[in-house]
Amino acid sequence: MSYTLQYGQIWPFLPRLLEGAVVSLQIAVLAFCGGLFIGTACAAIRTFGPRWLARVAGLYVVFFTNTPQLVQIYFLYFALPDMGILLSSFAAVVIGMTLNAGAYLTEIQRAGFESRRASEMEAAEVMGFTRLQQIRYVILPHVARVLFPPLSNQFIIVTLGTSMAAVFGVEELTGEAFNINSQTFRSIEVFTVTAGIYVVLTLAASVALAFMGRALFRARTELI
Repeated sequence: MSYTLQYGQIWPFLPRLLEGAVVSLQIAVLAFCGGLFIGTACAAIRTFGPRWLARVAGLYVVFFTNTPQLVQIYFLYFALPDMGILLSSFAAVVIGMTLNAGAYLTEIQRAGFESRRASEMEAAEVMGFTRLQQIRYVILPHVARVLFPPLSNQFIIVTLGTSMAAVFGVEELTGEAFNINSQTFRSIEVFTVTAGIYVVLTLAASVALAFMGRALFRARTELI
Protein backbone atom coordinates (compact mmCIF):
# COMPACT_ATOMS: atom_id res chain seq x y z
CA MET A 1 0.00 0.00 0.00
CA SER A 2 1.43 3.36 -1.00
CA TYR A 3 0.52 6.77 0.36
CA THR A 4 1.49 10.02 -1.31
CA LEU A 5 1.87 13.00 0.97
CA GLN A 6 -0.07 15.99 -0.31
CA TYR A 7 0.57 18.93 1.99
CA GLY A 8 -0.69 21.24 -0.74
CA GLN A 9 -4.25 20.29 0.23
CA ILE A 10 -3.63 21.36 3.82
CA TRP A 11 -2.02 24.79 3.37
CA PRO A 12 -5.34 26.54 2.53
CA PHE A 13 -6.54 25.46 5.98
CA LEU A 14 -3.50 26.86 7.79
CA PRO A 15 -5.29 30.10 8.84
CA ARG A 16 -7.98 28.02 10.56
CA LEU A 17 -5.32 26.03 12.44
CA LEU A 18 -3.62 29.25 13.53
CA GLU A 19 -6.96 30.67 14.70
CA GLY A 20 -7.41 27.45 16.69
CA ALA A 21 -3.94 27.91 18.18
CA VAL A 22 -4.97 31.37 19.39
CA VAL A 23 -8.04 29.87 21.09
CA SER A 24 -5.82 27.19 22.68
CA LEU A 25 -3.55 29.91 24.02
CA GLN A 26 -6.53 31.88 25.37
CA ILE A 27 -7.80 28.82 27.26
CA ALA A 28 -4.31 28.10 28.62
CA VAL A 29 -3.76 31.68 29.85
CA LEU A 30 -7.19 31.91 31.49
CA ALA A 31 -6.88 28.48 33.14
CA PHE A 32 -3.32 29.08 34.32
CA CYS A 33 -3.97 32.57 35.74
CA GLY A 34 -7.11 31.36 37.51
CA GLY A 35 -5.28 28.29 38.76
CA LEU A 36 -2.37 30.42 39.95
CA PHE A 37 -4.75 32.57 42.02
CA ILE A 38 -6.44 29.52 43.53
CA GLY A 39 -3.11 27.77 44.07
CA THR A 40 -1.56 30.76 45.84
CA ALA A 41 -4.56 31.12 48.17
CA CYS A 42 -4.77 27.39 48.94
CA ALA A 43 -1.01 27.08 49.46
CA ALA A 44 -1.08 29.99 51.93
CA ILE A 45 -4.06 28.45 53.73
CA ARG A 46 -2.44 25.01 53.90
CA THR A 47 0.80 26.50 55.24
CA PHE A 48 -0.38 29.29 57.52
CA GLY A 49 -4.15 28.93 57.89
CA PRO A 50 -6.26 27.35 60.64
CA ARG A 51 -6.28 23.56 60.67
CA TRP A 52 -9.91 23.11 59.62
CA LEU A 53 -9.47 25.42 56.62
CA ALA A 54 -6.18 23.75 55.68
CA ARG A 55 -8.04 20.41 55.62
CA VAL A 56 -10.70 21.85 53.31
CA ALA A 57 -7.95 23.04 50.96
CA GLY A 58 -6.29 19.63 51.27
CA LEU A 59 -9.52 17.85 50.28
CA TYR A 60 -9.75 20.11 47.22
CA VAL A 61 -6.21 19.15 46.21
CA VAL A 62 -6.80 15.43 46.81
CA PHE A 63 -10.00 15.42 44.76
CA PHE A 64 -8.67 17.27 41.74
CA THR A 65 -5.29 15.52 41.61
CA ASN A 66 -6.81 12.05 41.89
CA THR A 67 -9.58 12.27 39.30
CA PRO A 68 -9.12 12.60 35.52
CA GLN A 69 -9.32 16.14 34.25
CA LEU A 70 -11.58 14.96 31.44
CA VAL A 71 -14.10 13.58 33.97
CA GLN A 72 -14.04 16.88 35.86
CA ILE A 73 -14.93 18.81 32.71
CA TYR A 74 -17.56 16.21 31.78
CA PHE A 75 -19.18 16.84 35.17
CA LEU A 76 -19.26 20.59 34.61
CA TYR A 77 -20.60 20.34 31.06
CA PHE A 78 -22.99 17.38 31.27
CA ALA A 79 -23.94 16.97 34.95
CA LEU A 80 -24.45 20.56 36.07
CA PRO A 81 -27.30 21.15 33.57
CA ASP A 82 -29.28 18.51 35.52
CA MET A 83 -29.06 20.94 38.47
CA GLY A 84 -30.11 23.88 36.33
CA ILE A 85 -26.59 25.24 35.76
CA LEU A 86 -25.79 25.64 32.08
CA LEU A 87 -22.25 26.36 30.92
CA SER A 88 -20.99 26.86 27.40
CA SER A 89 -18.41 24.33 26.24
CA PHE A 90 -15.71 27.03 26.37
CA ALA A 91 -16.65 28.06 29.92
CA ALA A 92 -16.84 24.44 31.13
CA VAL A 93 -13.37 23.71 29.74
CA VAL A 94 -11.83 26.87 31.20
CA ILE A 95 -13.40 26.35 34.65
CA GLY A 96 -12.49 22.66 34.69
CA MET A 97 -8.89 23.30 33.67
CA THR A 98 -8.64 26.19 36.16
CA LEU A 99 -9.78 24.02 39.08
CA ASN A 100 -7.44 21.22 38.02
CA ALA A 101 -4.46 23.54 37.54
CA GLY A 102 -5.20 25.20 40.88
CA ALA A 103 -4.80 21.89 42.70
CA TYR A 104 -1.40 21.16 41.17
CA LEU A 105 -0.24 24.76 41.59
CA THR A 106 -1.24 24.57 45.26
CA GLU A 107 1.24 21.77 45.87
CA ILE A 108 3.99 23.48 43.85
CA GLN A 109 3.61 26.73 45.78
CA ARG A 110 3.21 25.03 49.15
CA ALA A 111 6.65 23.50 48.64
CA GLY A 112 7.97 27.00 47.98
CA PHE A 113 6.29 28.46 51.07
CA GLU A 114 7.80 25.76 53.25
CA SER A 115 11.27 26.61 51.92
CA ARG A 116 11.11 30.08 53.47
CA ARG A 117 13.95 31.12 55.74
CA ALA A 118 13.10 31.18 59.46
CA SER A 119 15.36 34.19 59.98
CA GLU A 120 13.36 36.24 57.48
CA MET A 121 10.10 35.37 59.22
CA GLU A 122 11.55 36.24 62.62
CA ALA A 123 12.78 39.59 61.29
CA ALA A 124 9.33 40.33 59.85
CA GLU A 125 7.69 39.50 63.18
CA VAL A 126 10.10 41.80 65.01
CA MET A 127 9.16 44.59 62.59
CA GLY A 128 5.50 44.08 63.44
CA PHE A 129 4.33 42.59 60.11
CA THR A 130 1.00 40.81 60.17
CA ARG A 131 0.83 37.28 58.73
CA LEU A 132 -0.68 38.64 55.52
CA GLN A 133 2.09 41.23 55.23
CA GLN A 134 4.70 38.54 55.85
CA ILE A 135 3.28 36.51 52.95
CA ARG A 136 3.00 39.57 50.68
CA TYR A 137 6.33 41.29 51.36
CA VAL A 138 8.65 38.56 52.64
CA ILE A 139 7.62 35.10 51.47
CA LEU A 140 6.27 35.71 47.94
CA PRO A 141 9.34 37.65 46.69
CA HIS A 142 11.60 34.94 48.15
CA VAL A 143 9.77 31.97 46.66
CA ALA A 144 8.98 33.59 43.29
CA ARG A 145 12.49 32.96 42.00
CA VAL A 146 12.46 29.35 43.21
CA LEU A 147 8.99 28.63 41.90
CA PHE A 148 9.21 30.32 38.51
CA PRO A 149 10.73 27.35 36.59
CA PRO A 150 8.19 24.74 37.85
CA LEU A 151 5.36 27.22 37.30
CA SER A 152 6.57 27.74 33.72
CA ASN A 153 6.58 23.99 33.18
CA GLN A 154 3.03 23.80 34.53
CA PHE A 155 1.93 26.46 32.03
CA ILE A 156 3.25 24.29 29.18
CA ILE A 157 1.36 21.29 30.60
CA VAL A 158 -1.83 23.37 30.75
CA THR A 159 -1.28 24.56 27.17
CA LEU A 160 -0.97 21.01 25.85
CA GLY A 161 -3.99 19.98 27.94
CA THR A 162 -6.20 22.38 26.01
CA SER A 163 -6.43 19.73 23.28
CA MET A 164 -9.14 17.94 25.29
CA ALA A 165 -11.42 20.93 24.64
CA ALA A 166 -11.98 19.42 21.19
CA VAL A 167 -14.03 16.67 22.88
CA PHE A 168 -16.55 19.34 23.90
CA GLY A 169 -16.74 20.99 20.51
CA VAL A 170 -14.45 23.94 21.23
CA GLU A 171 -12.69 24.88 18.00
CA GLU A 172 -9.23 25.23 19.38
CA LEU A 173 -6.19 23.80 17.59
CA THR A 174 -7.06 20.10 17.92
CA GLY A 175 -10.74 20.80 17.30
CA GLU A 176 -9.89 22.58 14.06
CA ALA A 177 -7.62 19.68 13.09
CA PHE A 178 -10.52 17.25 13.57
CA ASN A 179 -12.77 19.43 11.40
CA ILE A 180 -10.17 19.78 8.64
CA ASN A 181 -9.41 16.07 8.70
CA SER A 182 -13.10 15.24 8.24
CA GLN A 183 -13.13 17.47 5.14
CA THR A 184 -9.86 16.38 3.54
CA PHE A 185 -9.25 12.85 4.90
CA ARG A 186 -5.52 13.68 4.87
CA SER A 187 -4.88 12.57 8.44
CA ILE A 188 -1.08 12.32 8.24
CA GLU A 189 -0.70 15.79 6.79
CA VAL A 190 -3.30 17.41 9.06
CA PHE A 191 -2.00 16.02 12.33
CA THR A 192 1.67 16.46 11.36
CA VAL A 193 1.07 20.16 10.76
CA THR A 194 -1.02 20.36 13.97
CA ALA A 195 1.77 18.74 15.99
CA GLY A 196 4.26 21.18 14.47
CA ILE A 197 2.10 24.15 15.52
CA TYR A 198 1.94 22.78 19.07
CA VAL A 199 5.74 22.51 19.15
CA VAL A 200 6.14 26.10 17.90
CA LEU A 201 3.49 27.31 20.36
CA THR A 202 5.05 25.68 23.42
CA LEU A 203 8.61 26.61 22.44
CA ALA A 204 7.57 30.24 21.96
CA ALA A 205 5.86 30.21 25.37
CA SER A 206 8.94 28.62 26.96
CA VAL A 207 11.27 31.25 25.47
CA ALA A 208 8.97 34.10 26.56
CA LEU A 209 8.69 32.70 30.09
CA ALA A 210 12.45 32.15 30.29
CA PHE A 211 13.13 35.79 29.41
CA MET A 212 10.42 36.92 31.84
CA GLY A 213 11.91 34.83 34.64
CA ARG A 214 15.40 36.18 34.03
CA ALA A 215 14.17 39.76 33.87
CA LEU A 216 11.93 39.66 36.93
CA PHE A 217 13.50 37.11 39.26
CA ARG A 218 16.89 36.25 37.75
CA ALA A 219 15.54 32.72 37.50
CA ARG A 220 17.36 30.55 34.96
CA THR A 221 15.19 28.11 33.01
CA GLU A 222 16.76 25.59 30.66
CA LEU A 223 14.88 25.46 27.37
CA ILE A 224 16.36 22.14 26.22
